[in-house]
Amino acid sequence: MFDIFGGSNDPMAKVDTAWLRMERPTNLMMITGVMLFDGQLDVSKLRELIQERFLKFKRFRQKAVDRPSGAHWENDVDFDIEYHVRLTALPGDADKPQLLKLASHLASSPLDPARPLWQFQVVENYQGGTAVITRIHHCYADGIALIQVLLSMTDTVRNPRRLPDPREARLPHLRTGVVQRLLNPARDGLDAAVRLGMKAAGEVASMVKNPARAAGYVKEGSEIAAELANAILLSDDPKTRFRGRLGPRKTVAWCEPIPLHDVKAVARATGCKVNDVLIAAVCGAIRGYMLNKGDSVDGLDIRATVPVNLRPLEHAKELGNQFGLVFLGMPIGIENPIKRLYEVNRRMEELKSSKQATVSFGLLAALGMGPAAIQAPALEMLSRKATTVLTNVPGPQRDLYLAGTRMKQIMFWVPQTGSIGMGISILSYNWKVQFGLITDVRLVPDPQSIIDRFEPEFEKLVLACLMGTGDARPDASLAEHWLQDTE
Repeated sequence: MFDIFGGSNDPMAKVDTAWLRMERPTNLMMITGVMLFDGQLDVSKLRELIQERFLKFKRFRQKAVDRPSGAHWENDVDFDIEYHVRLTALPGDADKPQLLKLASHLASSPLDPARPLWQFQVVENYQGGTAVITRIHHCYADGIALIQVLLSMTDTVRNPRRLPDPREARLPHLRTGVVQRLLNPARDGLDAAVRLGMKAAGEVASMVKNPARAAGYVKEGSEIAAELANAILLSDDPKTRFRGRLGPRKTVAWCEPIPLHDVKAVARATGCKVNDVLIAAVCGAIRGYMLNKGDSVDGLDIRATVPVNLRPLEHAKELGNQFGLVFLGMPIGIENPIKRLYEVNRRMEELKSSKQATVSFGLLAALGMGPAAIQAPALEMLSRKATTVLTNVPGPQRDLYLAGTRMKQIMFWVPQTGSIGMGISILSYNWKVQFGLITDVRLVPDPQSIIDRFEPEFEKLVLACLMGTGDARPDASLAEHWLQDTE
């Protein structure tokens, strides 16, 4: 991987190459984010800050250049900071719908491949403060690395005495953060996963026509081989309104943050993890949206691809992508919120011993080495097995200042691959949890209708916990009677 001391014209890591080549007009491989500030952010100060801190990661001065022989990083000799940090005006004192419209437009607009693939758009007149919309191509870094970059740009006081060096930045709670607690697979076996992934990638075309061929990989006699076969043989996700022909336009939404302490209280009361609680509420929100549209949800499960951090602590300062993917079944068909939570918890516990993350990392690396003729069918095959991408990134639990202005809220949206048309993002910051959603306009033109159901679904879990007694886990049957009484 490439860190802040890297040089120019370096070969691109194979996994990063895979993310670069996943770009499609219908699914751009950008991580889009919005930061909200409670004061006016000076654009000139922001440009100066980016020059001093962001660009100390030399990768951000480089273009991603893809050739048939391979991809590499190339210094942009015509680098222009004013192109990358731009001032954007909205009419009057812009409101949330106007900012959502702008963020959706930018999330649907590709970055210029002739320049480094990132940009900051500063909106001066948002609700008496400032909004900053960021776009960074996924080939530069994953979510854990980008949080590290964000921390290197911020301060914990409004006017610091000195500018911190990015090399001194620390990602809080990396060892015990939400992502680490979500799944903590062993990081050994990555080399074997890459080798096996390369073998699989070389035969993807034949496996697409004859998936049973994948079963032969079990004869490798390892857990990694078995996981690879299971991933390839996994059935396609069921047809719902969230799957279909994609278009080039995306739309984004976010909800007001909820207190992280409340989420932790529900987790303690139920004996589940914080992430289980959040995912259960997400499932409830999707279920409510589908029912409102008249869809059948009886017994419905849809899968989410969940990124799992594989980055060792000593590599926390590096850019690049160091994560694998696992398939999580989301129990949309379970009405009872407590039963749904316990089922999410059970499935998450099963995945903890899985090798799926290392296998997917190896397969992505292998696809980065292979020709486009292999990448396209492999990407399509894997994307048919899930309906959404779901990612949870831990942020710092304290106020942060950017260029002397307090950041009051932050959210981001993950890119989707292949034929997946929905992305769910969860981020914690300053003891609050932020939930965001990005959808394909052709499939779900109104993601805010899903987002608006998130908090009520979480409140159902809170009420169910309040009905419990002592330290006992809430009784699902009591919750079921309560639901019937409130309908």
